[in-house]
Amino acid sequence: MSSGVQTASSATQSPSARSSAPATGGSQNRNAGVEALADLPPRNRVCLWQGLSLGGMYKFLSLKPQITIGNLDRLISAGLMTGFNSLMNATENMLYGGRIARTPVSEPPIFILGHWRSGTTMLHNLMTLNPRFTFLNLYECLFPGHFLLTQKIMAPLTEWLLPKKRPMDNVEVAWSAPQEDEVALAVWTTLSPYLMPAFQGRMSVYERFLDPAEMTAEERTIWKNALLTLVKKLAMRRKGMCVMKSPTHTYRVPTLLEMFPNAKFIYIYRDPRAVYQSTIHLRKMMFAENTLGNLRPDVWSEETLYLYERSVRRFEDTKHLIPEGNLFELRFEDLEKTPADVLEKLHASLNLPGWEEAEPQIRKVISGFSSYRKNSYRIDAATIHMLETRLRWVFDLYGYSLTQEETAAA
Repeated sequence: MSSGVQTASSATQSPSARSSAPATGGSQNRNAGVEALADLPPRNRVCLWQGLSLGGMYKFLSLKPQITIGNLDRLISAGLMTGFNSLMNATENMLYGGRIARTPVSEPPIFILGHWRSGTTMLHNLMTLNPRFTFLNLYECLFPGHFLLTQKIMAPLTEWLLPKKRPMDNVEVAWSAPQEDEVALAVWTTLSPYLMPAFQGRMSVYERFLDPAEMTAEERTIWKNALLTLVKKLAMRRKGMCVMKSPTHTYRVPTLLEMFPNAKFIYIYRDPRAVYQSTIHLRKMMFAENTLGNLRPDVWSEETLYLYERSVRRFEDTKHLIPEGNLFELRFEDLEKTPADVLEKLHASLNLPGWEEAEPQIRKVISGFSSYRKNSYRIDAATIHMLETRLRWVFDLYGYSLTQEETAAA
C-alpha cells in the first residue's frame, strides 16, 4: 500500500509547473465539478487582509495580487487597519515580548491534520470542548501580533461585524470560536498558502509555503519563530495542551516534529468524492469573501486535485517519523456516525487528559447535531469517473469502494 503512494508521488507536478498539455481527463478534468458563480455569499465586513501590518501589506503587495475596482473597498479597509495593527503589535511586543520569550512550552501541542473538508473543523470543535485543552480563536488568528493587548476590549466591540455562519458549511462564527492557526501565520508572516484567494491560478506564488523545507532559510526561520510564538502566547494566556488545526500542517510533519518532538498528531480522512466536491464549494465561498480580483473557477478543479494528492502523499511518506503512540488516524465517516466513541478512543490511544471532564459537554453538543444543516452537493457521473480514475490510489489506500464496484455488488 505504501509503495503505491510513493509511485504516485513521482508522477505529479504542480499545475504551475506542468506543460500546456491537459492533465488526466483533459478539459473534463479541469472543469468537472466547478460550480457556477451563483449563490455567492454576501460581502462580509471582515476579510483576511485586515490582519496585516504595514510591513505585511508591503510584502503582500510586492507579490502583485490582482486587484479589481469592485474589490478596492477590501484593500482600502485592510490598508486602514495596517497602521493600527503595526502600532498594537509594537506595543504588545514592548509590554509582553520578554515574558512571551521566557514562557516554556511545558505540554506538547496536538496537531489535527487532514485535507480541507475532511472533517478537521468538526474534530477541532469537539476536541476543544475538553477543558484541559486550549486553542487559538478567530480573533487571535486574525490579529496574532496584538491579541494579548486588544482582545478583551476589541472583540466585544466588533462582534457585530462578523457573519452569523460560515458560508461554506453553516458553522456558527464568533471571535471566540476555534480557528486555524494558518490564518495567523498568513497575516503575521505572509509565508502561507492562504495567500491563494488573491493569487488564483498563480500557485507558484504560494506553493512553497506549504512545506517549510521548501522555503528559504530566512523564511523558514521567520515561519518557525511565528508558530513557536503563537504556542507560547497561548501557554502564557491559558493553561492546557494546545490543539492546533490547519490542513496545511499535513504537509509539515517533519518540521513540526523538529520543533515539538513530543507533539501528538491526529489525521482524519474522508471519501475523496466528498472531499473534492466540498473543497470546490469551500474555494467558491472563501475566495469570494477574500479575493481582491476576479474569481477563477476554471483553475479550482486542477488545483484542488493537485493539493489533495500532495497532501495525502506527504502525510503517508512522513508519518513514520511520528513516535509510536503519538499518532491517531480516523475516518470522518466514523466520527460522524459515533463521535463520542471515536473521541473516547482517541483520548485513550494518545493518552490525552480530561476525557471524563469533557465527556458530558461533548455528548450534550453531539445531541444537538440533529439540528445542524449540512451542505449537500450534486456530483455528476463524469466527475465521479474522473475522480475514481485519477485518485484510484487514494480510494485503495483508505479503503473506499468505487462507484462501479458498488453498482456491481448491488
